[in-house]
Amino acid sequence: MKKILFALLSVCSIVSVANAQKKSSGAIQFEATVDPAAMAASSGIQLTDQMKARMPSSSKTNFELLFTATNASYMPVEDIEDSNGAGGGGGGMGRMMMRFGGAGGNREYYYVFADKSLTEVFDLNDTTYFMPGKLTLSTTGPVNSFRMGGGAPGDTTRPKPVAPPKIEIVKTDSTKQIIGFTCHQVIVKSTRSIKLLDIERDVTEETRIWYTNDLGFNFSPNPNMWTEGAVLAIEGRGNRTVATSIDYRGVSSKDVTAPKKAKPITAEEYKTKMESMMKRFRGNRPGGNGGGRVMIMGQ
Repeated sequence: MKKILFALLSVCSIVSVANAQKKSSGAIQFEATVDPAAMAASSGIQLTDQMKARMPSSSKTNFELLFTATNASYMPVEDIEDSNGAGGGGGGMGRMMMRFGGAGGNREYYYVFADKSLTEVFDLNDTTYFMPGKLTLSTTGPVNSFRMGGGAPGDTTRPKPVAPPKIEIVKTDSTKQIIGFTCHQVIVKSTRSIKLLDIERDVTEETRIWYTNDLGFNFSPNPNMWTEGAVLAIEGRGNRTVATSIDYRGVSSKDVTAPKKAKPITAEEYKTKMESMMKRFRGNRPGGNGGGRVMIMGQ
């Protein structure tokens, strides 16, 4: 009897260890929806019917988070036949990188759980860069906002920022289930003073963050929209990113490690490059410095 009991306990122990190892790595699928017209309206931009008609329609993009016990990677993907080929296989959506050059293109993010650090990898002017960062909550407002700027000097028909936004974090008691996890809601309120037609007024944007502590690691599909835990949904006006499924499987360490063949760049250097590019872009438009307004969706 003792031998039988010992054998049963050994089997249970092996099964428990196997389950623990299985749940320490896997893939989470995300879907992001963007409606440019709704995003512009939420930023206080007055849109005519003609302007709305010229704007792109809403779009959806699939993303995948691969995670191990220590690291993760997050990037846009498209459906392909092969699954993630490293470390244990399994069915489901395979990963195919969709990296596009130029400003505002899709990016890859590589996370290190121990210190909440991340590396952002992107292409700019035919060069691949990596930029170190941290999971944080942006103090400049929701990152998916349309940024103000551009336009002809003295143009009073465009909303212009008056001062940096005021950020308020509201923890609520609301919960909901996302891919089987209980998620808690945090509302980030960003209030900005803008001047439109020489009249100053406040515009408040609300972004809802849904996070869980049950996954055992910190993550956000938007590194600048994080307060705690693993964020499984971010909801703003005109944009929404939400986890749609999870698949526990083996993941290779190379798939969650940032590529080494990239040029380092700091956030300050990147900002300077982008400002220079926008100045050249506006200068090349018809009418010189007065030519139009550039709107950029942040990453």
